[in-house]
Amino acid sequence: MEKIYTIPVNEAFEASMADPSLGCPMCALYRGLEEREIDLILGASMMEPDVRIRTNRHGFCAHHFRGMFAERNRLGLALMLESHLAEVADHLSPGRGGKPDAALRYMTELDGDCYICRRIEDAFSKMTALVSFLWETDPAFRKKLEGQPYICLHHERDVLAAASHRMKGKTYVAFSRALADLRDKYLTALREDVSWFCKKFDYRYDEEPWYNSKDAVERAIKFLSGAKGKGGAL
Repeated sequence: MEKIYTIPVNEAFEASMADPSLGCPMCALYRGLEEREIDLILGASMMEPDVRIRTNRHGFCAHHFRGMFAERNRLGLALMLESHLAEVADHLSPGRGGKPDAALRYMTELDGDCYICRRIEDAFSKMTALVSFLWETDPAFRKKLEGQPYICLHHERDVLAAASHRMKGKTYVAFSRALADLRDKYLTALREDVSWFCKKFDYRYDEEPWYNSKDAVERAIKFLSGAKGKGGAL
């Protein structure tokens, strides 16, 4: 019987199996989490005191600043920036720490932190663990995995790393083989498409059709690094 916490993973895999143009199901899950967090932080969560304390402390990465800016809720973003800038100014005030090293340490920590990234990674880590759990416990999910167009390398690594902590022996080997079979099939076709894309810039191939290569560069980037969500390209 399907558990409520497995529904998002199952739905993402079913959607990508039905429509291969959707690409990596893990990218879709990540984008969904990211959209939800941006909507929350500019909406219901914006004025919650405990949330504001954490956003002041952790700030946001450049990618998620762009994502929030793209939402056009300038007032909500400005209110968060007002209190966050006050905390930044406090940490970097001449009277705090006494030495340049304190300011450098704070800027370094802030540069590597993001409230939204923290929230997403916490939820996404559970989703990556669910992939191997479902594959092991639900025969129907094995068919869903086999039917994926691909899982990008970035998220295959996450799924495999999560599986390595909960699977043992032959089960782990079989699961990693299932991921490898999916990857190898897509990678073979992708390499052919990229190579044909390159050939089409040779005058000798002017009259040849493009086949499936017109978007090969974009697909290769998505396969290698994953698709960005709000505020990102591709």
